Amino acid sequence: MISQSDETPIAARDWVRVLAQYREPNSWRSSFELAVSLIPFVALWVAACWVAPHSYLAAFLLSALNGCFLVRIFGIQHDCGHGSFFRNRHVSDWTGRVLGVLTLTPYDVWRRSHSIHHSHAGDLSHRGIGDVMTLTIEEYHQRTRFGRFLYRAYRHPLVMFGLGPTYVFILCHRLPLGMMDQGRKYWISAMGTNAAIAAILSVIVYFGGFTALFLVFLPTTLIAASIGVWLFYIQHQFEQTQWDQPEDWQLHHAALHGSSHYDLPPILRWFTANLGIHHVHHLYSRIPCYRLPEVLRDHEELVECGRMTLLQSFKCATLHLWDEKSRTLVSFAKARQLSSA
Repeated sequence: MISQSDETPIAARDWVRVLAQYREPNSWRSSFELAVSLIPFVALWVAACWVAPHSYLAAFLLSALNGCFLVRIFGIQHDCGHGSFFRNRHVSDWTGRVLGVLTLTPYDVWRRSHSIHHSHAGDLSHRGIGDVMTLTIEEYHQRTRFGRFLYRAYRHPLVMFGLGPTYVFILCHRLPLGMMDQGRKYWISAMGTNAAIAAILSVIVYFGGFTALFLVFLPTTLIAASIGVWLFYIQHQFEQTQWDQPEDWQLHHAALHGSSHYDLPPILRWFTANLGIHHVHHLYSRIPCYRLPEVLRDHEELVECGRMTLLQSFKCATLHLWDEKSRTLVSFAKARQLSSA
């Protein structure tokens, strides 16, 4: 429970009513945000392809910068999935599907898994869909030695933020894994996205050759993927996050206290489409990304809730297991100490 003032406490679920006033998107603002993300992205892509034959380094640097714009494009796609970017749901959905080609993400498949994530975030009985898999200390010790090795490998930074994003966006998203028996809609989404990606790659190779593919397309995509996974990781994997057994789990409490406020510098906040204000987003996902700062300006008590800075966030990469007794996310080393005690 947090308070609007010293005399007026506001329970997590009551924030929903307060935040409802911020849900309406502005079509002109949304169109502007889309334009200032897509136009530089396309321009940098063309510039990187043009400069690639003359300077590999310049092409790579332009591609790295463009990865930041691709992260922002994914943030807009994310808003489309929540129906918060345009008032018309069909416009939001088709905008999201088009952007999904650029982010290598089948929109309808992702929207379904992300909806499950929002519905069950922090619920220990619903893990593994649309989230970063997290074990409790007890569950970890109940695994075989090989099972513990696999979990350690999964949580290693090189895998989590390097190999993992590459696997997810290059391979995993090519098939609607986990939704194969839930209707053809997800197959159409995945296969349609794949066909559009293949067409774009063909154009890139035709005009720029394989140099453009390896120096422009892949760096842009993989850098954006790693940043995106880090951003998603830090939104829920922090020391004071919230995980509960089903009988104790409460949706709005988990949304507010199990999601961080990643207080980034202004330029990074812009490139990440304000999704560092994740506790507010989880409380009311229909708020457009460009209105999230407005919420913090009007309700200062939400600023410090789950707040962490860029420097503070790096420590979170060393946290791996949920300790149900102390109700904190701890490192493997800390888990060993607790188990020994």
